[in-house]
Amino acid sequence: MEIVVNTVKRKQAKSANSEDAKKPFVARSALDVQKLQLEKLMKDPDKPLELPKPRKEWKPRNPPEFVRHVMGSSAGAGSGEFHVYRGIRQRETKRNEWLEAEALKKQEDDKYHQKIEQNQKEAQERTNKLRAKRQKKKKNKAAKKESLKSTGKLAEREDAQKDEDDSPDEQGHVDEDHFVIGGK
Repeated sequence: MEIVVNTVKRKQAKSANSEDAKKPFVARSALDVQKLQLEKLMKDPDKPLELPKPRKEWKPRNPPEFVRHVMGSSAGAGSGEFHVYRGIRQRETKRNEWLEAEALKKQEDDKYHQKIEQNQKEAQERTNKLRAKRQKKKKNKAAKKESLKSTGKLAEREDAQKDEDDSPDEQGHVDEDHFVIGGK
């Protein structure tokens, strides 16, 4: 896909020494085309940008409240009346199909919003359950620490833990800090 765009400006065309300015720019990809479009827009940033309006959704006309020239199946109906009848019947069929499609769309939208509400409710319940579990665990930990502190065993436990870290392993080596991330 090659798009040739002439980017010669009048001022540049008058100058004889700029040979590159006279050559057209060849856009070889969609990115180049987009770049050119952006450059064109940015030449005059004060110019208002007109965005296309979305298409209106098709909606049938309302059925007439009073129908004149009603023809029956009796004598007197001409051959041209059949085409009028067929047009009326076709419009009514399209209108009924549209009404059914609108009802189906509304039903699906309601079902979708109901599902979203249900998902949000379930997520909130899970969040509340996990929050309660975290708070209970935190409370138990604080209570345990408080009971150890009151009996004086907390200091002994911390000292024992420090001694374990400095004690030699089976081969008699003491673990020392190394310059390895996460290593001992």
